[in-house]
Amino acid sequence: MSKAGKYNHMKHDEVTPGSATKGNVKTKNIVLIGMPASGKSTVGVILAKILGMNFIDTDIVLQQKAGARLPDIIKEQGVEGFLQREEQAVLGLCTENSVIATGGSVVYSDAAMKHLSGGATVVYLKVPFPKLRRRLHDLRGRGVVLRDGESPEEMFAERSVLYERYSDITIDEPGSVEDTVRAVIDALNDFRGVCHEIRFALQRNGL
Repeated sequence: MSKAGKYNHMKHDEVTPGSATKGNVKTKNIVLIGMPASGKSTVGVILAKILGMNFIDTDIVLQQKAGARLPDIIKEQGVEGFLQREEQAVLGLCTENSVIATGGSVVYSDAAMKHLSGGATVVYLKVPFPKLRRRLHDLRGRGVVLRDGESPEEMFAERSVLYERYSDITIDEPGSVEDTVRAVIDALNDFRGVCHEIRFALQRNGL
């Protein structure tokens, strides 16, 4: 269940196909975070198409700015150099009405996450470690940030805490990509409805 899914409120500014430019949703980005191979880019592209939004993959942005592939950046500049490059690439983003798929290591930068979350809803695509392990065959070749001596299990444990910390909504991957996209849209509607009601209550009480 998502964080937003436990609420059962009327939905305001509902996110539906083609409605992303209506009302105050126009400037509202959707930021996808999660482990490598959790489906952020795949889900993000479909989500952007359905909602009529732009799509940005920060890994691609980073590669374009660096002029090199992710694994080559890590090899040449080390983990810390890569993380600095990633932070700079994210801090340079200025966009609206966009679905943003992030690299799995973006949560190591508080500055990057604060920048991304401004005017956005952050969605954590949560996938159990055994399923991720089956998907991730070549961590180094994929450009996954793994510190010296760090195991995939340790990386998963450390990042999971950060994903939970920075997310507004958590989606436990329900199965197919289509199911995940539907779950994200439903959770966004619930979450934004709750936020609308909170804002209304504050205004009503002069706060």
